[in-house]
Amino acid sequence: MVDSVRASLKHRYSSFTEQSPHETLEDPVSLSTLRKLYLTPHSALPHTTDRENITITYQPGALSPYPPVKLLNPIEKKRVLVTGGAGFVGSHLVDRLMLMGHSVICLDNFFTGSKANVAHWIGHPNFELIRHDVVDPILVEVDQIYHLACPASPVHYQSNPVKTLKTGFFGTYNMLGLSKRVKARFLLASTSEIYGDPEEHPQKESYWGHVNCVGPRACYDEGKRVAETLAYSYHRQDNVDVRVARIFNTFGPRMNWNDGRVVSNFILQALKDEDLTVYGNGKSTRSFQYVHDLVDGLILLMNSDCKEPVNIGTQEEFTIDQFAEMVIELVKRATGKCESKLIHMPALEDDPQRRKPDNSRAKERLNWEPKWNVVDGLAETVKYFKIQLEERP
Repeated sequence: MVDSVRASLKHRYSSFTEQSPHETLEDPVSLSTLRKLYLTPHSALPHTTDRENITITYQPGALSPYPPVKLLNPIEKKRVLVTGGAGFVGSHLVDRLMLMGHSVICLDNFFTGSKANVAHWIGHPNFELIRHDVVDPILVEVDQIYHLACPASPVHYQSNPVKTLKTGFFGTYNMLGLSKRVKARFLLASTSEIYGDPEEHPQKESYWGHVNCVGPRACYDEGKRVAETLAYSYHRQDNVDVRVARIFNTFGPRMNWNDGRVVSNFILQALKDEDLTVYGNGKSTRSFQYVHDLVDGLILLMNSDCKEPVNIGTQEEFTIDQFAEMVIELVKRATGKCESKLIHMPALEDDPQRRKPDNSRAKERLNWEPKWNVVDGLAETVKYFKIQLEERP
């Protein structure tokens, strides 16, 4: 199945090669440099593992030398704040901004993020890590703010729905207030969840959504909807320079093990040779994009003149059953064995049946299209989780 999917998608990716897909990303970042940062066992810090005593010993200091970063002149070099910067998407964005030569402040309360995701930058003169919760105000002098801070998986955002709503409203309110005060450009990481269980397919940015405002997912859905409202209210009232990215399903290295998302669940279950848990009949569809494509889109949007909301996602649509079968096949290729089967469980409440973006605006306004196909992204993610599992006792 994997080979047939790869072949069917080849025409979409003009620079695709089976041996080395997309060796370069946005200048000056090379994929090989990025891979050294996230395909590293457990942490970028030097360490030794004692499996007999189940201990890990870290060596003093960070990985030496630091990855090379672009040398920018002071006019081009920006001071960038990334909230949620130690999380899955945030840490990849931090990597890219650092390699591009900017000064980066990573802000995170480590609820779902991990210091290990950015440990390779600690001590670098261009990097600063602050432990802080965005529901409380903070004052820093910056030129751009990428506001990603918010738990994004159902397991995490439903564990404390009131806190999720506080993060959606007060966190965004505080970051917009900071943007107003220091005249920084502000990018909100919104979500395809604002469309709810859509009655329009694919979803355009003009679609207002079909959301259950009292359901178990509402704390996240409505939190992001009010965050968008806040952003455009600050723009209209106080002329804050805002950008809004509506992010569709994204996967890749550094996903949390316990976040309950389809990709991480399937890969870990397959690597452990356990049956894959599919909620519902497996016929619902998703469009999964690789994290590098998302980071490309976020950076392009931040540096564009597009103030309207922009969908960032892939056009590749698969049923959950198809996706599970691909994971099983890729794990079998990576490990030589995988006997996992699909087990169907009752569907989750308010789980959308179809989700696919209309990317016309991103293509026209940002000149952005996904470069990675789902097979190559999954293969790299399988490799990441395999390395992580091997490091664990």
